[in-house]
Amino acid sequence: MAGTAEVEPTQTVQLLSADGVLQTDDTAAEYLPYIDALADDDLRQFHRDMVITRRFDLEATNLQRQGQLALWPPSHGQEAAQVGSGRATRAQDHIFPSYREHSVGLVRGLDVLDIIGLMRGVSNGGWNPATNNNFHLYTLVLGSQALHATGYAMGINFDGMTATGNPETDEAVIVYFGDGATSQGDVSEAFVFAASFQTPQVFFLQNNHWAISVPVSVQSRIPLYLRSQGFGIPSVQIDGNDVLASYAVTRKNLEETRSGGGPRMIEALTYRIGAHTTSDDPTKYRGDVELQGWIARDPIERFEAFLRSKGEGDGFFAEVATEAQDFSADLRRRTLEMAPPSAEKLFNHVYSEPHPVIDAQKQWLADYEASFGGNA
Repeated sequence: MAGTAEVEPTQTVQLLSADGVLQTDDTAAEYLPYIDALADDDLRQFHRDMVITRRFDLEATNLQRQGQLALWPPSHGQEAAQVGSGRATRAQDHIFPSYREHSVGLVRGLDVLDIIGLMRGVSNGGWNPATNNNFHLYTLVLGSQALHATGYAMGINFDGMTATGNPETDEAVIVYFGDGATSQGDVSEAFVFAASFQTPQVFFLQNNHWAISVPVSVQSRIPLYLRSQGFGIPSVQIDGNDVLASYAVTRKNLEETRSGGGPRMIEALTYRIGAHTTSDDPTKYRGDVELQGWIARDPIERFEAFLRSKGEGDGFFAEVATEAQDFSADLRRRTLEMAPPSAEKLFNHVYSEPHPVIDAQKQWLADYEASFGGNA
């Protein structure tokens, strides 16, 4: 195409082949030490995280279809990208999600009922990050979380909470966004400030190939991970359906940015198997051949093949499946038990300290409702 420069992309990092075989080529070599350092229990936990999240995601989708949720953004197919990167973070790191990072929330200890509450409409504010291992609020405004994360990372720099040489206490930030968000000005502005202030953060792009109905090929003439390089931010592209690649590459990049190396970007190539949200019909804009091709690259099946090659037997996988089923059943029960919030909640969190105007408004509403007697 006239006016379009030819760009030679680097090789996509993949540690597990499509059939679950660990790769040892030159592209994988620098990341293998991070995998070698993992215990067998760590590997089992990767599988457990992915299976439980998928079952949770299915249950939430069913709940929405049954009228129990206003909306649901499915994450089916993106479990490896999320679990691997989430497990790569340290306890002191701060995570800024978009609105589909169910696996990352689970990994960081979030009670996923908080996500349900947001989608059910009983909460407009989500949760306190301090009580969920620095997992910040879901962000429904496309791309805005990139600026939130960059501002927070600038603050970490200003406070001297990073690059001290102690990886056990030095802080870093990771922000998640999708391919569609890369077309938002907020993300480009975040790149500018991150590069200018050399923030300790990783931009983690989950390229699931469709920004609702717009394919990546329409959004960008070059691979998306190259965009950050124009701002001076090093980047790498990974197989996002490979949980080991997601873990190792994210771990390495977080260590580099935490030690003062400046911002980094990771593009995880994955696929949104389900709809963009439950209000979307993907059959109107994408074909079944493409969909089936990505279903065949299922990240959970790939990792199961790897674990079986290491000697894991049917008992472990059956145990995890039962655990996931129990998890989803408990989630359904707790969802159906969720009551509408009290009117007091409208007033209790406006200010951090008591405020006479708010107190007066709260009392006025209480008196008004009381005037109806038992019919309020």
